[in-house]
Amino acid sequence: MPTDPTTAPTRWLDFAEIDNVRDLGGLPITGGGTTRFGVAYRSSTLQQATCEDLTHLLEPLGLRTIIDLRLPDEVEREGYGLFASAAIHIANLPIRKSPQSSLAARDLVPDKTRVDLTELYGLLLAGSGDHIVEAVRLIITPDRRSVLFHCAAGKDRTGVLAAILLDAVGVPAEAIADDYVLTNERMQRVRDRLDALPSYAGLPQANTGILAITPQVMLGFLENLHTDHGGAANWLLANGLSEEELQALQEALVA
Repeated sequence: MPTDPTTAPTRWLDFAEIDNVRDLGGLPITGGGTTRFGVAYRSSTLQQATCEDLTHLLEPLGLRTIIDLRLPDEVEREGYGLFASAAIHIANLPIRKSPQSSLAARDLVPDKTRVDLTELYGLLLAGSGDHIVEAVRLIITPDRRSVLFHCAAGKDRTGVLAAILLDAVGVPAEAIADDYVLTNERMQRVRDRLDALPSYAGLPQANTGILAITPQVMLGFLENLHTDHGGAANWLLANGLSEEELQALQEALVA
């Protein structure tokens, strides 16, 4: 059974067949306050969820929208499991290196054992402005909440979207990096589950290559975001989000 995020000292939510779910609530905001519980969740892939997992997401957590950041070939191969027939809105908004790139999972990281993750995250951001803005618009729409967003491991593409959301509302870089590295606690389980699926066979060992997780990766990505774009809020505005929508994101995510 998932932990109630409003009373638990941890942001983790535990399920039988989903390995990397946590609430974006409870993170500090520069100048005071915290992010709000129960609005947005980040996760690894969901298609292996059990009936009980699905029930707990839909009822106690009130999940209404899934934002799937996987590429089309991943969705075609792996599907949505029980979520495909559930009373829930699914938006497939792929995070990719460029809109013109091949939409195949193997092209996301050609060599899974050696990759500069900070560079990769910058490429994913550059190639996904439209989909990240669309994800924000789902999150700020009251009748779409609560919202869960996921990719495969719930680390890279999910981490980029989480970082943009959190930076845009004033969560300091160190806290965003701390949230990012929490995946280390579940990485072995995530890796073992993914390695058994057709789209992800041949993954390196946990905490190596594409599966490495260090705060320096996220801190580097955020430093580049601020140096090159003035931070996530300015990046979102430059990619089509309005000032009113940015304010709505602040109101949705900050308690």
